[in-house]
Amino acid sequence: MSFANKLIEWYRLEGRDLPWRKTQDPYIIWLSEVILQQTRVEQGLPYFYTFAEHFPSVTEFATADEDEVLRLWQGLGYYSRARNMHKAAKIVEQDYQGQFPSDYERLLSLPGIGEYTAAAISSFSVGECKAVLDGNVFRVLSRVFGISTAINTGEGKKLFQSLAQDLISASDPGTYNHAIMDFGATVCKPKAPLCVDCVFRGECAAFEEDTVGALPVKLKAKKSRDRYFNYFVIEDDGMILMSKRGSEDVWANMYEFPLIETKDQLELKDLIHTEEYRATFGDAVVEPFGGVTKHILSHQNIYARFFRLPNAKDILEKKDTWHYFLLENLDKLAKHKLVFSFIDKYL
Repeated sequence: MSFANKLIEWYRLEGRDLPWRKTQDPYIIWLSEVILQQTRVEQGLPYFYTFAEHFPSVTEFATADEDEVLRLWQGLGYYSRARNMHKAAKIVEQDYQGQFPSDYERLLSLPGIGEYTAAAISSFSVGECKAVLDGNVFRVLSRVFGISTAINTGEGKKLFQSLAQDLISASDPGTYNHAIMDFGATVCKPKAPLCVDCVFRGECAAFEEDTVGALPVKLKAKKSRDRYFNYFVIEDDGMILMSKRGSEDVWANMYEFPLIETKDQLELKDLIHTEEYRATFGDAVVEPFGGVTKHILSHQNIYARFFRLPNAKDILEKKDTWHYFLLENLDKLAKHKLVFSFIDKYL
């Protein structure tokens, strides 16, 4: 039995029952694929239902405010995915009259859709014979075929893409793509793979050579840089002062507390004597509000501290991007995880 047929046979018996697998609508499939990028199914499933309910068609998505899209997305991280989805929806509405494309080449032209997502949508919706290549697929192929070429190199990507395309079922590419991703997620897992129950146990090079834990090979990424964020909680008669971030940095256009970023993690006595603090808050009393929180992003480590300024409302130098909001209305703002987790815990 061929590799593809064995996978498909396993999938028909063991594959997960997921809602986006019951449709060939490229829009719904697109929602699921983008939401699940760098996200576990268990975490992404509620977001999929939320987006499908709020935006049942690409037209509703295209006409939504970006703030609403980001608010519904908060907690998933990688917010550029949500912004690219919004841009793509607008393009589909304008250039394709609200009909979401299903062919590989047109899909690739949309923001946020790369080779993997285009292959997934086109194979699932119209049966285009394009093999998906994601983390699950890299893992399965590298182990079964004993490939030690690093997956995050040009040579590795070319090698794995060629192999994936050679192996795909020409008669049922969509089911094959579902199968290999599901197999990687539930059997050939990164840690504690179920080798004893694996249908490829007798032919898996990594199992035979005891290299399962070493594959796939991935070169180490560049060192992350450290950033130090100091947030200031300022209240005024049931309202909280919030700041909207700019569009050129992490968490673009999302809301947070007024912020001073420093090059190092300063002691409070040093922080209040910095030029930016003095120019903004003057002699306002400042109190620590919780400890240091570390938040890891791609190539960045954010070290955040929160402070309360109980008497700053009348003396601070307010910026144009700062606005007061009623405490009960904060849930209507799109906030990144650092801030909405703090609000949920302390306010």
